[in-house]
Amino acid sequence: MLVLLPPSEGKAAGGSGPVLDPAGLSLPALDGARRTVLDELVALCSGDADKAAEVLGLSAGLRGEIAKNAALRSAPALPAGEVYTGVLYDALDLAGLDAHARRRAERQLLVFSALWGAVGVADRIPSYRCSAGVRLPGTGALTAFWRGPLAEALPAAAGAGLVLDLRSSAYASMWKPTGELAERTATVRVLQARLVDGVEKRSVVSHFNKATKGRIVRSLLTGGAEPATPAELAETLADLGHRVETVAPARAGRPWQLDVIVTDVH
Repeated sequence: MLVLLPPSEGKAAGGSGPVLDPAGLSLPALDGARRTVLDELVALCSGDADKAAEVLGLSAGLRGEIAKNAALRSAPALPAGEVYTGVLYDALDLAGLDAHARRRAERQLLVFSALWGAVGVADRIPSYRCSAGVRLPGTGALTAFWRGPLAEALPAAAGAGLVLDLRSSAYASMWKPTGELAERTATVRVLQARLVDGVEKRSVVSHFNKATKGRIVRSLLTGGAEPATPAELAETLADLGHRVETVAPARAGRPWQLDVIVTDVH
């Protein structure tokens, strides 16, 4: 199983790790594309700060991110699972996993990134600021830039197994599985169920869907199951205590959707 995660806007900084080694990251087929984006981002942030802030969409309070980007090559690099923070990663709690579940996480989880394309949670990266909506002056829109490199690298990473796609829409647009691979891909929609005059009403959960997705991934890692299809994944999640309904694709070559029903959002 391969699990695709979004990054977080907020990232942990500091530490005393070694500096970035792009050649040491997972998915080595992305190395050239990563160096292209890294070179331009560092050059942009080493020059006109006003231009960099405009390109990166930074408010006045985030101008310090420019200097951080300019120093990416010499900044301490930490495991990506420690760099990415926020609601999903708090619920996932990689640091709290036992050794077996941690090894599964390192093998199965990929975090998408406008700078790196995609990285494993054990890959060492520095803290950075570059979102999927960025359009660099030379490289252009990063979502479009990554489609070609990721289309070459991701099918091999997925192999013949299940793909659980938990990315947000911006990062999902960087790579979309097609054909037979799409048919063994499952996306997740989180719905809140409430009783209104004795009738169950459902609504899409926005912010707190991240926490639910983090808990889903954690339960899969700690549960030790290895579902091979979207239908098996739904059964596994139900066995792990989640309320799940499957929505089959309307036509061949499209992903399945799993609706995870929650009553409380937190």
